[in-house]
Amino acid sequence: VTHLPHLKLLDKQKILEQLDPSLRLEKMLEFIEGDLEIVRVEKKIKARVKQQIEKEQKEYYLNEQMAAIQKELGNKDAEISDLEVLMKKKKLSEEAKEKLQKEIQKLKRISPISAEATVVRNYVETILALPWNELTPEKKDIQFAQDVLNADHFGLEKVKDRILEYLSVRTLVDNMKGPILCLVGPPGVGKTSLAKSIAEATGRNFVRISLGGVRDEAEIRGHRRTYVGALPGKILNAIKKAGSINPVVLLDEIDKLSQDFRGDPTAALLEVLDPEQNSTFVDHYLDLDFDLSKVLFVATANSLQSVSRPLLDRMEIIKLVGYTEEEKIVISTKYLVEKQLKSNGLANSKLVFSSGAIRELIRYYTRESGVRSLEREIGSVFRKIARKHLETGIKGTKNLSETVTAKSIQKYLGARRFSIGVTSKHHEIGVCTGLAWTEVGGELLVAEVSIFPGKGKLTSTGKLGEVMQESAKAALSYVRSRSKFLGLEDSFYEKLDIHLHVPEGATPKDGPSAGIAIATALTSALINRPINKYVAMTGEITLRGRVLPIGGLKEKIIAAHRGGITKVLIPMENEKDLDDLPRQIKREITIIPVEHMDQVLLHALVWEDPDDIMLEKLRTLSN
Repeated sequence: VTHLPHLKLLDKQKILEQLDPSLRLEKMLEFIEGDLEIVRVEKKIKARVKQQIEKEQKEYYLNEQMAAIQKELGNKDAEISDLEVLMKKKKLSEEAKEKLQKEIQKLKRISPISAEATVVRNYVETILALPWNELTPEKKDIQFAQDVLNADHFGLEKVKDRILEYLSVRTLVDNMKGPILCLVGPPGVGKTSLAKSIAEATGRNFVRISLGGVRDEAEIRGHRRTYVGALPGKILNAIKKAGSINPVVLLDEIDKLSQDFRGDPTAALLEVLDPEQNSTFVDHYLDLDFDLSKVLFVATANSLQSVSRPLLDRMEIIKLVGYTEEEKIVISTKYLVEKQLKSNGLANSKLVFSSGAIRELIRYYTRESGVRSLEREIGSVFRKIARKHLETGIKGTKNLSETVTAKSIQKYLGARRFSIGVTSKHHEIGVCTGLAWTEVGGELLVAEVSIFPGKGKLTSTGKLGEVMQESAKAALSYVRSRSKFLGLEDSFYEKLDIHLHVPEGATPKDGPSAGIAIATALTSALINRPINKYVAMTGEITLRGRVLPIGGLKEKIIAAHRGGITKVLIPMENEKDLDDLPRQIKREITIIPVEHMDQVLLHALVWEDPDDIMLEKLRTLSN
């Protein structure tokens, strides 16, 4: 008992009270085993504590090492904390918030130097950079918008009216969906600058997307994140650049979209430009619904021929057909001359650009519907004046004074480059003036017919397209069907060869609108009666002589006015298009709607004898 000093006094008393030695030993053994168990537990606890201390020391060491690495590469925790703070400030959708939280948790678990961390971080930063609910205060002052549009653009009344109508409705409806406008017209008529004016008039941010040459669907809807170097599409990039969810987004040159094996970007735009669907637009990279319904999309195109029908169905088409000569003079005087004076360092000079000089440039140095080339030529004149002034050795432009006239234009720009279409000097047999539409405006198109003995062969020259050649055949069939009325033999075509020629043979020509001009020239040649040189016409012809409607009427009549024509024959169904014509042209040109070739002949041929039998017949048929 004395060798067990750790035993309690009571335990020692119990051992001593046992008189039987065997029982006393058993009692001692029991106490010894208990002590041994305590020793084993203590040993186990000590081992566990030691292991825990070693683990903590290891973690401390690794954390210190990680901190040193992060200090070199940048503080990961600080970056993640910044992202979390920014996420709380952003008014994200529930779907975006849930997705973002998962991505941030993933970012915490992975090493900051891994490739996956870079991908996740870029994705999170892209989501946070987008304006999910940031709205730009919108101006709804109709008078202010009208002043802005009038200050920036001359003419274009239909386009301005449509924009003002939209703003008027916006003042009445708060949650109005953004319209999809498509401005269609030739180059240089102001489509892009008009979109900027819309943004200024409405107080929205403006961003432009160039679609020329885009042929990959992923450029519109983005790349999936499984691909290396994935990025959002052009639409979301534009929204991010604008910094608000209600900007004016210009989809420039939508007719220049193409497609290849990587998909059709036109089809990708269907969801973007559908007001019923674009509130839940999904970019492949983002893989989240994004609201585009508040965006005001404005598309531009030179022609609608290459734009798909489903895409056209989603847009409101507004045509900009170009400017008249008088409109170009006003635009040059109010805008272009002043702009080019500043661009060429002549703002302080006393240079005057006369209206005669501008008219000279419009008629003989440019051939366009817009004013882009005209502005370029005005700038060219100013550059030559600036050089001439500096060669005199005089510095500064305050004393520079000169009036640019029509005569001085040739001195600066050389000989005239173009010639405007003009009427013939005399009434001629077999020569009829038609009207044609081109991408740079209207043109006079002369159709000449000669007949000579032969075997009924019809020859056409002047690089005519298939449609125009078919119009010539239809015109001949009409004349043959009216042979008795015209005083011709039934078999006249078997004894004659007919040659149709349209001058400027190097220029390809096609389209049905020259049909009645060809028929008139053919009739004139066969009945040997001249055509009035002051009459021009446009319209498609049928085998029975009906006159069908055509396009580009405004440009054609403007070309007729420029060429000295005083009477224009148009299809009856195109009479509704006359509202677009300037009042000055309506006053100076007599426009006669016709629905049959008999009426065309009545107005186009020269009738010297008022009692002419054929004239009476045509009057009767026309009535």
